[in-house]
Amino acid sequence: MFKLAVATVVAALFAFSPVQAAGAGAGAGAGATEQAKKSSAAKKKVKRKVVRKATSKRAKRQELAVAGERPRMIRRVKTVRGKRVVTYQPVRTAAAAVAVGVAAKTVGDMAGLDDTVDPLALRSNVAYVVDQNSAEVLFEKNANVALPIASLTKLMTGMVVMDARQDLDEVLRVTDDDVDRHKFSSSRLPVGASMTRRELLHIALMSSENRAASALGRNYPGGINAFVGAMNAKARQLGMRDTHYVDSSGLSSRNVSSGRDLAKLVMAAHGDPVLREFSTTPNSTVQASGRTMHYRNTNYLVSLPDWNIGLQKTGFINEAGRCLVMQAMIHGRNVVMVFLDSKGKMSRTADAGRIRRLIESLPDRMDVEAIRPSTITASAPGLTR
Repeated sequence: MFKLAVATVVAALFAFSPVQAAGAGAGAGAGATEQAKKSSAAKKKVKRKVVRKATSKRAKRQELAVAGERPRMIRRVKTVRGKRVVTYQPVRTAAAAVAVGVAAKTVGDMAGLDDTVDPLALRSNVAYVVDQNSAEVLFEKNANVALPIASLTKLMTGMVVMDARQDLDEVLRVTDDDVDRHKFSSSRLPVGASMTRRELLHIALMSSENRAASALGRNYPGGINAFVGAMNAKARQLGMRDTHYVDSSGLSSRNVSSGRDLAKLVMAAHGDPVLREFSTTPNSTVQASGRTMHYRNTNYLVSLPDWNIGLQKTGFINEAGRCLVMQAMIHGRNVVMVFLDSKGKMSRTADAGRIRRLIESLPDRMDVEAIRPSTITASAPGLTR
């Protein structure tokens, strides 16, 4: 009896233990399954977020495609160790794109000059063309309006340097004072570079080098303030009544002039052989502190054999648009051309080509009134002086 009772208890224990073990295993399995389910749900949630984000970006791209638009890119050019590096950066927001559009609006546009119609459909808001020998006006468009002139300023800078008869072989040093903190424009001339006044004047006129123009003004007797004073005095001497200068480089939009005034400046500057040579050199090699540097002319027309250019200067800042002044021999005439506030990188030289074809189609004498477009004679408020 006792043995039977013991056997029953032992059997019961063996029967109970597997049930408990099975129960524990089932509980652990249920917990693991629950955890796995939660982990899977979390992964699916993250995946849904990624899919929604990707879908959102795709939808935006599709919307742009439907609207006929593409992501806008900004081209940036900088010089790294003497090498030109070009990068493209996307305009990331609509606000940035709007800002780019606003920055591109010129003073001439804001004055309403872009509404002027002319028979040649020029892209320049201002144009003035005159026979250098007879003073006969061959073409005129908004010629009395004073606008920002950008680096056309450097032509007057060159005149003041030459009038002062400063030693062109004197070695000058580029300093921190020559760094552009107004427009933050780049320069190939490092602070500390030493060059002759001749070389600085050359690359200022030929390649529109801003630090070179600044160094020229700073090394004038009395410094930059005296230099700017001499620029304005020279303008008055030449009868340039709509002209005013505030710096030697043209980076400030407060350097202003009119088409008629700039034609007077070109005629006067053309009388100096150094200014003629330096402004029309296609390319040049200069030495900066013993380092050889190669510069090219900002006006590619000087390299073309079918153009006979005696003097030229280009200019650009956002407020001024693309600018160009030239003296050239066309169809037996010594012609002075002025183009201000032109739209498009190649538009100012294209306008010069249109004027050239016009002059080549004319007889030796011409009826000026027959081709002169209607002009805006009143200047925008605050533009003339």
